Amino acid sequence: MAARISCGAWLVRPWHAVASRPSISKPRLQFRHALFSSSSLSSSAAAATRGAVCCAGSSNGASETDPFVLTTPLYYVNAPPHMGSAYTTIAADAIARFQRLLGKKVIFITGTDEHGEKIATAASACGSSPREHCDVISQAYKALWKDLDIAYDRFIRTTDTKHEAIVKQFYSRVLENGDIYRADYEGLYCINCEEYKDEKDLLDNNCCPMHLKPCVRRKEDNYFFALSKYQKSLEEILEENPEFIQPPFRLNEVQSWIRSGLKDFSISRASVDWGIPVPNDKKQTIYVWFDALLGYISAFSGENEQPDLQDTVSLGWPASLHLIGKDILRFHAVYWPAMLMSAGLSLPKKVFGHGFLTKDGMKMGKSLGNTLEPNDLVHRFGSDAVRYFFVREVEFGSDGDYSEDRFINTVNAHLANTIGNLLNRTLGLLRKNCKSTLVVDSATAADGNAFKDTVEMLVGKARVHYENLSLSTACEAVLEIGSSGNSYIDERAPWSLFKQGGAASEAAAKDLVIVLEAMRIIAVALSPVTPRLCLRIYEQLGYSADQFNAATWSDTRWGGLKGGQVMAQPKPVFARIENKVEEDSSTKVGAGR
Repeated sequence: MAARISCGAWLVRPWHAVASRPSISKPRLQFRHALFSSSSLSSSAAAATRGAVCCAGSSNGASETDPFVLTTPLYYVNAPPHMGSAYTTIAADAIARFQRLLGKKVIFITGTDEHGEKIATAASACGSSPREHCDVISQAYKALWKDLDIAYDRFIRTTDTKHEAIVKQFYSRVLENGDIYRADYEGLYCINCEEYKDEKDLLDNNCCPMHLKPCVRRKEDNYFFALSKYQKSLEEILEENPEFIQPPFRLNEVQSWIRSGLKDFSISRASVDWGIPVPNDKKQTIYVWFDALLGYISAFSGENEQPDLQDTVSLGWPASLHLIGKDILRFHAVYWPAMLMSAGLSLPKKVFGHGFLTKDGMKMGKSLGNTLEPNDLVHRFGSDAVRYFFVREVEFGSDGDYSEDRFINTVNAHLANTIGNLLNRTLGLLRKNCKSTLVVDSATAADGNAFKDTVEMLVGKARVHYENLSLSTACEAVLEIGSSGNSYIDERAPWSLFKQGGAASEAAAKDLVIVLEAMRIIAVALSPVTPRLCLRIYEQLGYSADQFNAATWSDTRWGGLKGGQVMAQPKPVFARIENKVEEDSSTKVGAGR
């Protein structure tokens, strides 16, 4: 859950330490009949876990009234947000907005992961306390989400007292089930990753392949989670619910990890003070991953200062979709399900691991001087441009590349030209020839018109793609409505028909209604991706902001515009961005000389 971020790519701590485990006898896990041998778990918790397979990767049994619970990673606050975390959250917001259009009750969860040695080190380097450091960085995330029009419902911080209460209750439940034990371990530790490394994975001189710095040898007495106990259960879950992990090639990765043999991992630290104390041992703190993953549940606790784990779970768990970067897939697809089963809780329904971003074909990093700052992008180009480019141009699930030329060309061609110019010239013709008033209902105007059929087909495709998390293809389908609208108006040439008068003029007036109806549908169908732009389109069509905010996916059906409806005066809804870039460039040149 917690995204370990460093310099423009998603970098996380895929760690497990192998201990000299005491020879304790544990009953073999029989997933279908009795998940737990411990009688200390409540019957309700055991029942919830017996249903884990049904919950994982399947909507079977889900009620239409169940909320759609969507989560981003909880972002690690060792540094301010960058484009990696912004990309994940933009995609999550587009999914959440689409689900709201369908009429679903959506609970969109995001937040920050704020414990661990690396946080304390980063705070010390800045001359502040860990708490002060976390407050500053967490607020930076909230500010960026506001600038990017991220409409989240819950923002959880792992330093919240309510989160700590949930973590301790969860830990105690797993302990009572017999899945936590104490053991010594020794290994090579990467301070930057905050994880132990297998020597076979290191470079020369025991250097971490991620940070290119030597690992140090450490030996500690810690608590371990019995992950190996759940190997068979995890294999069965993935076999019976292949859609649990998406895209499919991520499922193959996870199954390979599990088949290679799961090892128990340390869930406490004796040398880290900045963390949640282990309930039964105040000399140790809970490992940040075992802590942070619980944020998905503690986010439901709301204003309750003394939340109860079982009560909190009843407020929305399990999650419908965990949206994560591929580098934290192991934690979400292996560790997290096993932890939940141990605690007697249902598994999330789906985990989707998306790809990384590069810049100009190269991995991003401060050492290369090619980082991509989301604050800079949104302030230069606006939230709609940033949101659209990364959703449209990065195939969701795969890696994607950013270049400024491609960004400008794509945004101008799609938003300024295909959509913006079509609306502007159509409204201009309507003002000139029809006093900005629609002469007939759009349903009547398009009776028997093939263009209407094309729009309806493309809207249907867009919906299917949104539902399948094919966000780029959904954008493509909506944009094709705009392209078809431009072709239609060019072929019909209403400016010429108006000059002919009579029946030709009447046909031209109907053509304008037809194109504007297509624009209305675009405004609804693209609103998950570019909400501000779509609001401006809606307002140009004579609607209010309240009417736009009340729109649902059913409003993509043809026939919304009515005869006599007065359109606003035409003005560009999306300005081309070359001029802004040229001004920026000329300013920089002047300042440098």
